[in-house]
Amino acid sequence: MMALSNMVFLFFWAMYFQRFPLINGWTLSDVMMVWAVSTAGFGISNMLFGNTLRIAFIVANGELDLYLAQPKPVLLNVLVNRMSLTAVGDFVFGLVIYAWFGQHTPLGLLKYVAAVLLAAMIFTFFNLLIQSLAFYIGNAEGIGYQMFIGFISFSTYPTDIFKSWGKILLFTILPAGFISYLPVGLLREFNWGFMVGLLAAVTVLGIGALTSFHRGLARYSSGNRMGLRG
Repeated sequence: MMALSNMVFLFFWAMYFQRFPLINGWTLSDVMMVWAVSTAGFGISNMLFGNTLRIAFIVANGELDLYLAQPKPVLLNVLVNRMSLTAVGDFVFGLVIYAWFGQHTPLGLLKYVAAVLLAAMIFTFFNLLIQSLAFYIGNAEGIGYQMFIGFISFSTYPTDIFKSWGKILLFTILPAGFISYLPVGLLREFNWGFMVGLLAAVTVLGIGALTSFHRGLARYSSGNRMGLRG
């Protein structure tokens, strides 16, 4: 279903670019690579760390007790304990789009792999940061879901269609702009300024997410939940 939904979006983008071949310097190929990077990055994030989007639920329902009883590190145990099967479809979808529109050279493939891995890190750290709000405000499933939908939606649009505060928002509070700009800033026209900003954003986001989780874990009160895991 996710692949079908993605295909519908790409169909409309193809129809749009057939009428307007250029949008602020972005071509149809650029937009397709936005999808190739974002879907593959999201797929990797949820294949490897399938519980990233369930941390708020786990905390709110006291299921974290099961992981606290296991050898550390707690966070790694939580994240890798679940794998999203639908994420496999997203990952494969991204590869198909790259095979169709990407640069079929060793350097082009290397840059695509780097872009996907960076996107996967941004997805993972952002979701971890948002989901960790459950430690501080209680039930954060709703806000976590809304922030996730907003983040993944904006990561599939060309950044140059946004202006002023909209663009600032996409490169700060909701860092989806870094993912959507990867096909241009890294794949089409390598930009050192963008790369430095991207690596700084990933580092800050990672530190913020890990700090938020571990400080929240220190505040966590047991839900007295008993259970066995095979």
